[in-house]
Amino acid sequence: MSSLLSIARTGSAAILLSPLRSSVTVMAVIAVLVPYLVGIGLVEGLRQESRIAIGAGTPAEKELLPDLYVAANQFGRRVPIPLELAEPIRKFDGVTRVIPRIVGRITLGKENVEAVLVGMPREELQRRGSSIQRLTRLIDGQLPRSQHGEAPQLVIGSGLARKLDNLQVGTVIPPIFRSGGGEKTPRITGIFQSEISPWQSQMILTTFESAAEIFDQRGLATDLLVFCRQGQPEAIRSRILQSLTGSSTKAAASHQPSVTSRTDLESLLPAGLGHREGVFNLLFVIAFAIGILVILVTSGFGRPERRREIGILKATGWQTDEILIRSLVESLLLGLVSAAVAILVALAWLKWFNGFWIAGIFLAGVETQPAIAVPYVLAAQPAGLAVLVACLLVTTGSAYSTWRTAVTPPAEAMR
Repeated sequence: MSSLLSIARTGSAAILLSPLRSSVTVMAVIAVLVPYLVGIGLVEGLRQESRIAIGAGTPAEKELLPDLYVAANQFGRRVPIPLELAEPIRKFDGVTRVIPRIVGRITLGKENVEAVLVGMPREELQRRGSSIQRLTRLIDGQLPRSQHGEAPQLVIGSGLARKLDNLQVGTVIPPIFRSGGGEKTPRITGIFQSEISPWQSQMILTTFESAAEIFDQRGLATDLLVFCRQGQPEAIRSRILQSLTGSSTKAAASHQPSVTSRTDLESLLPAGLGHREGVFNLLFVIAFAIGILVILVTSGFGRPERRREIGILKATGWQTDEILIRSLVESLLLGLVSAAVAILVALAWLKWFNGFWIAGIFLAGVETQPAIAVPYVLAAQPAGLAVLVACLLVTTGSAYSTWRTAVTPPAEAMR
């Protein structure tokens, strides 16, 4: 036991005696680990945000979001669904509400900033305790109330408002929208906090009637949001597919229904995020292999002093196995220090620098300096893996050079 303690003390002393070599080794390991930790933290954060967005979280969150999403297909492509198909679905036993929704891209301002316009029925927006009211955190103003034929009223995200020359409640958004019903001048009636979720960063909310006029698509919706009683979504899904597919109405005959459940959306998360995570892990494996080669090179810093040090140890009676154990202790200490620093740097990158630059790799449309609070989760598992990888990197990179010097005669090693 005393010999092991002596080896440990000697190993830590060796780090202090070779500051250049130790510093270069630590920096090489940090350069490999930090991007990995940041990337995994972003993937896990996005996975949690996605689960919340589709209602796969707590029962309270599930109540706010629909159970089924009904859309239409033509020739294998997604197309708008006629509003008249919502009426038979409302009559199904077990269906509590059917809400049509319009989602489309628009460009705003002189810089042609892209945004996503979401249109919901005016009654749903004004209904007390509705999911929109509970999920949309208004900072200023009120939710839109515009009807058919009126100037569109918009609620815009705070981040998007800053991009568009710090727009305020009551201002008009250029350019003027033109549709079959004539020129329409949208007006901002509210601003909501968009920095809390990546899905709301580029979103604009308006009434269903105004969205239909802006896109000039009356009588159509992007999809129908179907709310069901507990335990009945799958039965209602089958009934929707059977009834609409076999319907004799003109709208149903020309549109093939597509029904997506919340469970389907949840199953898609591992596929989408797992692909990015897999690509990132593949790149990390390549970086891991390169890291070993880098540390083999960096172990050459201070090598003459290292050789003399090992020669002195052998001359004073140290055996080869003791020198190798001493090197292992030194490598473990360097690995622990490297992993600890890498974890702190990754946390600072994600928390204080808000995923600067790297967030754009995982979030489409995010700038170099994200305008939203980038979601991240740095769990214990990737942190523990980082410690293991750091120790393995340093040990693998320095084991051969240490062994080669340790088997050299003391007189030759000290030259």
